[in-house]
Amino acid sequence: MIVTVTPNPSIDRTVTLPAQLTRGAVHRVTSVTNQAGGKGVNVARALTLAGVDTLAVLPAVANDPLTTALQAIAVPFQVVPTLEPARINLTITEPDGTTTKVNEPGATLDAATVTALTDAVLAAADAADWVVMSGSLPPGMPVSWYGDVVAQLAGHRCRIAVDTSDAPLAALCASLDRGAPDLIKPNGEELASVLGLPAESLEAAVAQGDPEPVVAAARQLIDRGIGAVLATLGAAGAVLVDRNGAWLATPPPITPRSTVGAGDSSLAGYVRAEVGGAVPPQRLQMAVAYGSAAAALPGTTLPTPAQVDLNAVQVAPISPIPATR
Repeated sequence: MIVTVTPNPSIDRTVTLPAQLTRGAVHRVTSVTNQAGGKGVNVARALTLAGVDTLAVLPAVANDPLTTALQAIAVPFQVVPTLEPARINLTITEPDGTTTKVNEPGATLDAATVTALTDAVLAAADAADWVVMSGSLPPGMPVSWYGDVVAQLAGHRCRIAVDTSDAPLAALCASLDRGAPDLIKPNGEELASVLGLPAESLEAAVAQGDPEPVVAAARQLIDRGIGAVLATLGAAGAVLVDRNGAWLATPPPITPRSTVGAGDSSLAGYVRAEVGGAVPPQRLQMAVAYGSAAAALPGTTLPTPAQVDLNAVQVAPISPIPATR
């Protein structure tokens, strides 16, 4: 079973414009969709569509529209009760695929709710192959929470993936001596920022045909205990680095409709491949195939296995990395 954890879930509202967004103008939309969201929820949705046994753990109030939406799409979930409803995140998509997001901060969690969420994750981990923790942290949750939970999961048999950014990612990487995840999934900007590199430097290097700076950056984190780094790089594809090697996956050309959920789909693809027995290059291939399929779909629509084209993704080794531990 795959347990996903979403500390800051949302209702994702996507509005589609018939023309380019103009600041200060009045726009009439062509469609509006509302879907259960939050990064871990998106991973659970994609895995459920693939028939993978999944449980989404999240905070929510009773009868929240978020949980109603999860019931409607048959995603198994476990709720930790809160006093405030889930936030609403607004996504505006333009005809060329340009995506603008306006995210609310989320429901405030008090100390008792944070403890209850932690306890729920630890209990669910007993039956999990993977615990996938994703997204921003809501108000009231300590920035160290991901690192705290990773450390507490050290005695469990499950593998751990974390996909977050900004201060929570920095805090996680600063606490690797207490316990390290088996996988992190930063984008290029996030990987650069946690290592003090210029924000666009890694994606720019890959776009120019040189993935080695991404490998070098990821290796710094692997040398500190992280099992693998899956760096998603938008249209340039993705790089996977572990203790034994590094690989670059090049996505097929697509017409992007919305990038929301593409990274979450990539993580779902990686985990789906891993539990199916795939070796690292095959995990990367499925991750990029899932991300590309998601980017070609509207809003936060996530791909079914039939929409994922593995053969369209090219994977090549970059360089061997000798084990350091």
